[in-house]
Amino acid sequence: MQPEPERQRSAADQDAAALYRAQALTKTYRMGEVDVHALRGVELEIRAGEFCVILGASGSGKSTLLNIMGGLDRPTTGRIFYTDMELGTLSEAELTAFRRHSIGFVFQFYNLIASLSARENVELVTEMCTSPLAATAALELVGLEQRENHFPAQLSGGEQQRVAIARAIAKKPAVLLCDEPTGALDSKTGIMVLQALQQANQNLGTTTVVITHNAVIAGMADRVIHMADGKIVQSESNMDKIPAQNLSW
Repeated sequence: MQPEPERQRSAADQDAAALYRAQALTKTYRMGEVDVHALRGVELEIRAGEFCVILGASGSGKSTLLNIMGGLDRPTTGRIFYTDMELGTLSEAELTAFRRHSIGFVFQFYNLIASLSARENVELVTEMCTSPLAATAALELVGLEQRENHFPAQLSGGEQQRVAIARAIAKKPAVLLCDEPTGALDSKTGIMVLQALQQANQNLGTTTVVITHNAVIAGMADRVIHMADGKIVQSESNMDKIPAQNLSW
């Protein structure tokens, strides 16, 4: 009998250290007189170098989980560890340092500065890091070396998102957290963005977590985590990953 996919991954990666560990993680928000339970006892491990897709509908808790992993929010109860560091116990200054040095964020909206060129937008991040990737090298990694002197208004939506990815990877983060990075893009442009994320994962070894409601994207992941109602309902590994350029939706 064939082992289950998740067991295959665990056996193959048994020596790999868990980069993230979440234990009985909950998050409750107070909305007026109502408690909203965004996370309900999440248990999770993510290993260094993985490309993970967290899949779920709006309201499933995936953005809340990503924010806690990135040190943008704290759990209500439970514990989350990054290597041996418990994020929920860190001070605000320590969380800021964690985000600055370990995490790269890519959001659905690009947040580029309109008055700066592509290269200058990336350089904003490199100026804050101790040993960053050169801005031109980061842009080359996402296929925009010929557009480095263009301003955001001169770039397409997909090109702007790739500049945002270059900006995120320029500080050489251990982790890239991506919140619906293709949500505002058409299929052809979105696939180019996914190729850029795949390049960062493969060439730099960056642990990459993408949250999305688009089930097609799951085909390119090492592991797919399904969320619903604030819980992880399924976790499965891809034995035969699909290259980003072969996806379509």
